[in-house]
Amino acid sequence: MNRLKDLIKEAPVHERKVEFHTYPLKDGEVIVEGKLTDRRLMEGYRWDGLKRPPGVVHELTVRVRLGGRPLSILEAEAEMINIPHELCPTTLSSIEKIVGLPVVAGFTEEVRKRLGGIKGCTHLAYLIVAMAPAALHGFWTANSRTPSPVPKSLKEFPGLKQLTNSCTLWREGGPLIQEIEETLARVNRE
Repeated sequence: MNRLKDLIKEAPVHERKVEFHTYPLKDGEVIVEGKLTDRRLMEGYRWDGLKRPPGVVHELTVRVRLGGRPLSILEAEAEMINIPHELCPTTLSSIEKIVGLPVVAGFTEEVRKRLGGIKGCTHLAYLIVAMAPAALHGFWTANSRTPSPVPKSLKEFPGLKQLTNSCTLWREGGPLIQEIEETLARVNRE
């Protein structure tokens, strides 16, 4: 059952940590902050034979301000605290390409189109893609602090555009959409 787990016999050599925090703002907006840290956990060698000590390789932060319907990126900024190459900061301005982007199905492909490959930094693009689900959860959590009226139909259901087709359970006609439809019908009958 845990065959791969059983194959692990040595300590890890690399670690990536990704974390997200959401901060509420006025008018239902939020700032989502994502941090990525890559750490080399052992001494190694560069391509040219020079030794590389263990330590932080990447430490990046991305912040986005989100709001509106559909939820969209209103502002974005990035920081590179620790980087492996002195030229890495030349990619920071690429973050501006995501301003205006709605966080809906297709978000990942659009980020890759705007920031992928030679258009930006692969680590910033990765972090932004990973931020999307956390941003939605943070936005919904921040805005759930006060009750909202129960929707009358799926069209009025907040966040449905972001959820629809985001995974197999949220597919059009899938089990979670059906559950919402059934619950709305029952609640609106009562």
